[in-house]
Amino acid sequence: MAILLGSIADDYTGASDLANTLTKNGLRTVQTVGIPDPALALPDVDAVVVSLKIRSLPAPDAVTAATCAERWLRQRGAGHVLYKICSTFDSTDAGNIGPVTEALSEAAGGGVVVVTPAFPETGRTVYLGHLFVGGQPLNESPLKDHPLNPMHDANLVRVLTRQSRNAVGLIDLTTIAAGPGVVKARLDALRTAGITAVIADAIFERDLETLGEVALETPVSTGASGLGLGLARALVRSGRISSDGATTTDAIRPVGGLSAIVAGSCSKATLHQLDVAERSMPVLRLDPERLLAGPDEIAAAISWAGDRISAGPVVIAASAAPETVSRLQSLHGREASGHAIETATSIITAELVERGVRRLVVAGGETSGAAVDRLAIPAFLIGPEIAPGVPVLRTVGNAQGDMLLALKSGNFGGEDFFTAALSMMH
Repeated sequence: MAILLGSIADDYTGASDLANTLTKNGLRTVQTVGIPDPALALPDVDAVVVSLKIRSLPAPDAVTAATCAERWLRQRGAGHVLYKICSTFDSTDAGNIGPVTEALSEAAGGGVVVVTPAFPETGRTVYLGHLFVGGQPLNESPLKDHPLNPMHDANLVRVLTRQSRNAVGLIDLTTIAAGPGVVKARLDALRTAGITAVIADAIFERDLETLGEVALETPVSTGASGLGLGLARALVRSGRISSDGATTTDAIRPVGGLSAIVAGSCSKATLHQLDVAERSMPVLRLDPERLLAGPDEIAAAISWAGDRISAGPVVIAASAAPETVSRLQSLHGREASGHAIETATSIITAELVERGVRRLVVAGGETSGAAVDRLAIPAFLIGPEIAPGVPVLRTVGNAQGDMLLALKSGNFGGEDFFTAALSMMH
């Protein structure tokens, strides 16, 4: 299997978001969970998205995991590798966007890396290097209260500079609007000046198409799924993609079984989606304090689900309001409280699957990563889109048999997302 485009995603929901975008734009795509076992037979595809869980790891560990994935992708023919990050640039001053970007660039021989989290379809735009989320500057958006990586600076040149050893530049909207030739000339000038990474503005999809065409001629880029859109369209225009294009039909063949939703995201969007879901299905809201105190809350949740799940989908949520999360973190520490909740939701998810759940929705990036890891799912085929950035996923090589999943980043989806997701899974 020789692939044209490789990607390394820093979490699992972001990986499915990107795989969805590549599929929509004509690339046959598979999402793997980590570097696949050599015995796993992957379908013939144009692109592979390797899902890692490195967004919040210590930077050296993230670099090691990403460079191993990069070698695997290059060995299978990938001429370009996209480091897929969150469209809200979630990170701390210690990394991991800067350290991983620099390591991947060095592994590929250096040069200037185009970096942009812009994805206008989901309300993420970059202007003069500043990131806007739904029209709000990043530092004024709900991301300022993110439980793991609170974002307090919208100037991405400053944010990336604090994470990087080398200088960071900017390619502004005026340059991008002038077309690929002008952008390439600007990159050459920045390279001569010692710049190794550039934040690129993007307001419209045409800006992403320009950036994709330019980035495809370099070995590495860093960005959200919007940059994946640009890269995919550039590949299609180049004539290197089969005219058959991508299809999602096989991914949604019925699997039967029971259905469930597990939520760990504390985003405003997910909290509202849970309120809406409660009107039509049973919802159990876990007590985060009790989760940290011991296994009793987990056992009670599994018992609660067992009494109800045969009658229809159930929802189990460890999601909490920002003030509750802050109180937990102050009492137990940010890492300890986050790890305890991820562990609890992954155990509950595995128990639900053991009891016959084959249609599963998981909300939250860290929650999704922990659940997929515990289930040991090796790869996914990409199905149709439920909401922008969230496709139906069909397991490949799964020990529990075929399953359909949706892995939702906390901020994604409309208010009826959970009902919409389950309605597409049969």
